[in-house]
Amino acid sequence: MPSKHRIELLPVLSLLFSATLWGVLWYPLRLLEAQGLAGLWLVLLIYGSALFIGILFFIARRYRFQPSWSLFLLACASGWCNTAFILAILEGNVVRVLLLFYLSPLWTVLLGVLLLNEKLSRFSRLTLLSAMCGALIMLWDAEIGMPWPKDWSDWLAISSGMAFALSNVLVRRLQGVMIWVKSVSAWAGVFMVAGILLLLQHQSLPVVGVNVLFYTLLLGGAAFVLMTLALTYGVTHMPAHRSAIILLFELVAGAVSAQILTDEVVQINEWIGGVLIVLAAWFEAHRHMRRA
Repeated sequence: MPSKHRIELLPVLSLLFSATLWGVLWYPLRLLEAQGLAGLWLVLLIYGSALFIGILFFIARRYRFQPSWSLFLLACASGWCNTAFILAILEGNVVRVLLLFYLSPLWTVLLGVLLLNEKLSRFSRLTLLSAMCGALIMLWDAEIGMPWPKDWSDWLAISSGMAFALSNVLVRRLQGVMIWVKSVSAWAGVFMVAGILLLLQHQSLPVVGVNVLFYTLLLGGAAFVLMTLALTYGVTHMPAHRSAIILLFELVAGAVSAQILTDEVVQINEWIGGVLIVLAAWFEAHRHMRRA
């Protein structure tokens, strides 16, 4: 029989594994893009592979699927979250994209007030203040004299964080739905969003080698599925405030890998704003701890 210490350690290791993979995900994605597989096609193939594995498992376990508007909204939110995040990582500065994505606690608090009728506690106000100050500092544009995203990758990262916050709120509302059903719905949403954007942009089929397609499908069917399962297991077996703090390791993994593998430079205002954004995430986690 496994010891209690081992049982408590497994969720932590699962979350660290998932956070690390998400933090270094940008590198294999950029390698595949350099081989001629453009962003949206990359997203479509990766999540199409993950969705295929998910459907096979879904059929094998004979899960029942009961469609609902909440699941559809979850698919849409997850679809834009992951699509926008991957496109931002491919185009922008890795650390800056990760930090702007982690503005999600700001949007989570606001959506909690709007959709779940949650009241703004002291810690919620601290979350809002810290995240907003961090965003103002990071996005401040000296030329126009106001905070504003500097390029398309900034917009993608911010909107991805918003969609992530919305999907978290929807997951809370879908407490009675099995985790695997929500995971497959999320993968289907990414596949749907990427497909619609490809149709709207009239992008032609990429010409790439068989090895590139193989590694892309392997990345989706193995790495993305493992990341999702590890994240799901960790979050399921650990209080929300602890898992939220551990998942911040994604920032560490992203920052270290970017410093080693690229020549990207993070400006001082981005570091200062990033610290405030991380504090906002900590305040949000602490809020859940007080509730528990």
